[in-house]
Amino acid sequence: MRIFIARLAGTAVFDPAGDRIGRVRDVVVAMRPNDPPRVHGLVVEVMPRRRVFLSITRVRGIEADAVVFTGTLNMRRFEKRAVETLAIGEMLDLAVEVSGERVTVLDLAMERTRTGEWLITKVAVRRPGRGLRRRGETLVVDWADVQGFAAVQADQGAANLLAAFEETRPADLANALRHLTAKRRAEVAAALDDERLADVLEELPERDQIAILGKLDGDRAADVLGAMDPDDAADLLQDLPPAQAEAMLARMRPDEADPVRRLLTYPENTAGGMMTSEPVVMPPHATIAEALAEIRKQDLTPAVAAAVYVTRPPAETPTGKFLGVAHFQRLLREPPSSLLGGAIDTSIDPIRPDLPLRQVTYYLATYNLVAAPVVDENGRLVGAVTVDDVLDHLLPEDWREHDEQPHEGETTGHAGPEVRGGG
Repeated sequence: MRIFIARLAGTAVFDPAGDRIGRVRDVVVAMRPNDPPRVHGLVVEVMPRRRVFLSITRVRGIEADAVVFTGTLNMRRFEKRAVETLAIGEMLDLAVEVSGERVTVLDLAMERTRTGEWLITKVAVRRPGRGLRRRGETLVVDWADVQGFAAVQADQGAANLLAAFEETRPADLANALRHLTAKRRAEVAAALDDERLADVLEELPERDQIAILGKLDGDRAADVLGAMDPDDAADLLQDLPPAQAEAMLARMRPDEADPVRRLLTYPENTAGGMMTSEPVVMPPHATIAEALAEIRKQDLTPAVAAAVYVTRPPAETPTGKFLGVAHFQRLLREPPSSLLGGAIDTSIDPIRPDLPLRQVTYYLATYNLVAAPVVDENGRLVGAVTVDDVLDHLLPEDWREHDEQPHEGETTGHAGPEVRGGG
């Protein structure tokens, strides 16, 4: 059975009882001088975003949408050994040679031998485009016919690595980036479009955000910052030296920089310092149907889409006079042709931008809210604090990388405590 490795990325991993325990993120192989690489196992991501090692000897079956293992699964965090290579993270997009021709690695295929071991036996490659053809011919060749995998390349590219993670959430791609070398991270960042890179940066620890942003040229960095949510962009800029942060803001478009500048005027652990300045805002004369259409937009997080904030014009923050909140459950109960102003919840009082984090937490918990309006001294809506904003500030600063820290008494490597997979 021949299995193309890039297609395994994101595949669910199940024990024989049918319980899903994680997803495949990479394949661990050992390079050998004169023979095809031997497959050691799979890198599996289990909750909460911890990468562990699943030996290939424990894999009972591999299908299009499932990997089933038997026996035990090592639950210590995975660390690649010096003799190992990650097939997806490190080998895709390499420039190699086939019969003296320079080609690019698209994928790798592994097969099980008669002795039961798994080897990389085939390589899918693409020839350079010629003439009017932008994409060259794709070939599948034997491993033995390929030269150049051992070479260190200045610019490897990342198109095929990203194709393997195309369907993953930004948080999953961010976690994958954290496990790549600095060089590989820079290549992936260069290959991502601004919107996708902005989404990924929002899921990374601050030091990784700064490192990636620092590898981009000034204009590209400003474009990516502009594509980020203003509150996330403000949090990132707060960690930069003031002169560098101001230089970044100066390169951004004024309509993107202005909300970030406003957020930077508030202390970090206050409602103003953690709020989003782009909640769903609509006038009272809008219909229920129009409001529902707004909160259906795919790019809204569930917390932001939980309510529509009703104000007098203008609808951009800082808005006209704040009138109230229309919760999405109320919108679902109202006739679509009704006016939004008639669905306002008058029992919810807005909070002020200077309200401390502790008080914001009490407010959301007391009224069982996932979001709260933030209104200035002039009665204008300036933003909304969501429960995920609060969690970001309540958790330790390094919470996004906490899964990488060994628990007390743990060691690194492939050996460690195990869970039974059944069978």
